[in-house]
Parts: sequence; C-alpha cells; structure tokens
Amino acid sequence: MRKSPKLLVLGVLAALVAACEEEPAAGGRGGWGGAAKVVAQQIEKQHIVDEIEALGTARANESIEIQPRISSLVERVVFEEGQIVEAGALLVELENSEIVAGLALAEASLSESRSLYNRSKSLADTQAISASNLEQLLAQVQVNEAQVEAAIARLENTRIRAPFSGRIGLRRVSPGSFVNTQTVITTLDDVRVIKLDFSVPETFLTVLSQGMNITAQSLVYPDRVFEGKVASIDTRLDPVTRAVQVRATIPNIDGLLKPGMFMSVDLRRDRGEVVVAPEQAIVPEGGTQYVFVVANGLAEKRAVKLGRRVPGFVAIEGGLEAGEMVITEGTHKVRDGSPVEVPGQASAELLPPTDRS
Repeated sequence: MRKSPKLLVLGVLAALVAACEEEPAAGGRGGWGGAAKVVAQQIEKQHIVDEIEALGTARANESIEIQPRISSLVERVVFEEGQIVEAGALLVELENSEIVAGLALAEASLSESRSLYNRSKSLADTQAISASNLEQLLAQVQVNEAQVEAAIARLENTRIRAPFSGRIGLRRVSPGSFVNTQTVITTLDDVRVIKLDFSVPETFLTVLSQGMNITAQSLVYPDRVFEGKVASIDTRLDPVTRAVQVRATIPNIDGLLKPGMFMSVDLRRDRGEVVVAPEQAIVPEGGTQYVFVVANGLAEKRAVKLGRRVPGFVAIEGGLEAGEMVITEGTHKVRDGSPVEVPGQASAELLPPTDRS
C-alpha cells in the first residue's frame, strides 16, 4: 500500500520534535539536568596597599617680600643675607628725622592742651567757664592724643621688622637708597616646614585622606627620601584636568629642601587583607553591580559594593565573603536560581552560601 506524502511529512516532523526534546536529557547546555556549564573561582583575600604617584612643587611654609610702608631713605641695614631671624627682629631702619620732629611737636601740643583743660576744669566748679567751652577743650586734648599716636605709628614704620621667623634672602637695597611702598628690600621664607603641592586625579579621591603618609624625592638628592603627611585637600576639582589639589607638609630641619623644587610624590595607604573578586565576575545592571555566587549547584544573583580596583581584581566592600565561589565565565547563560555546573567539580563539592544573617 502506497503511503500518502502528507503522512510522510508529518512523520519526519514528529521525529525532529522528539529529537529536540531528548537533547537536554543527553547533556544540553552542559551537564546534568540541563545545568549551564560555567567557570567559577573562589573568593579570596589579598593584601592591598593603595598607592598614588604624583609630581609636586615645594613651597615655603610662609613666604613674603619685605617692603616698607612709607617712602624714605635707608638709614641702616641690620640683617645679613641668609640669616635666620625670629619674628619681630629689626631688619632695616629708615631715615626718620622729620617724623621724630613731628612727634615732638604733637607731644608739645598735647601737653599744652592737657594743661589748659585741667586749669579750666578747676574753674568749672565756680562756674567761671561754661560747660560747652570745657567740652571743646577736652575735644582738643583728644585730637592731640590722636596726633601723638599717629606720629608714633609713623615712627614705627621707619623700623622694618620680620613678621615671622625664617631665613632672609638676598639684600636688594643699600644704606642711602630711596625706597617706597613698592620696593622689595629682601625676602623672608620659613622653610623649617616645606609645603608640597601636587594634583591627584579624581579617581583616587576615595583613597585620599588628611594625615595620610607620603614620601617625596628630588633629583637634587636622588638617594634621600623625605617623609611627610597630607595636610589639606582642596574643596574643588579642576573642571579641565578633573584633578584635585593636595598639600602635604614635610619637616625640613636640615634645610635641604628649597622653595620651588620639583619633587616626585608617593602616597601609600595599607588597607590590610581585603576581599577581592575577579573583574570579569562583576555584572553591572541598572547602576548596581552584581555577581553570581555558586551555592549547592545553583546560581545566586547577589548585589555587591565595589571598592578600589587593582590589576585583574576589584575590592569588595560588601556582599561577598572569602571562600565563596563566583562565576567568572558564563554569567550570560545563567539567572538567579538557575542550576549550574562547574567542570571538574561535582555539585556536592560546591561551597554552601555564607550565612550573613
């Protein structure tokens, strides 16, 4: 009996459907019971030291150009170039004869007005002088007192002093030189402590902290390492370079470091033993970072908090514990709760999920 062509086609289709249904049972996507074959790695701890390298410029702790407050002739230069002076030390005296004469005149006027006021005050009790006249005499005394104070201030301005302790620079004037408020007499730098300014990319902001230890080196002293600490971190980032300015301080008791020196800076922070995961295990999704943890033959999708990245790994600040297994290859084949197979490892050997309750 000849079979119908339609029946032959239907028979072939039925055979194909049966073959497709039997394929997963024969191994499917990799293993037993339709489990996806994946590669997993055990989470470990690593000793991590945060390190930043930068270039900076040395600056004096305090720095100023010594300039007079008045115009006059230089009478006497008291300091020596390179001398270390204390705050308040006399550096230069300016010619002051006219100011001294003005002070003497102001003091004479004050003496006269005080005498007149005191005599008139005794007469006020007998009403020989009016109260308004007495008030005028008192006002004149106060004017003369102010004139004396102003003359004393002008006289003090002829004595140029160090505003803080430090080392004097080169002398730029001589006795007899005429100076004004724009004339630089010398410089004064406090270099007992050196400020070191440098830039750090914004990606390292989480590593930076005030008080963080630093080491610095200069080409001038290639075998010398200078130690210091981060003193301050700027409140703003440069919108062009996306970097933040950092200032460290370095003790400079021996005076080797000079303002303006170019220095390399190395910042280190020992974070100790930190849980890390392979970078390829991280699955970003909607602004949240996930990993797939293998536990009892199943994939558990778990949110994690990432920390600093190191070559090939990323620090985990929350969501994982050392000893757990995470999928590093094949994350695209699994979802939360799906069965997985790690080649060369039976399901019973997989670590159970860590109890974080």
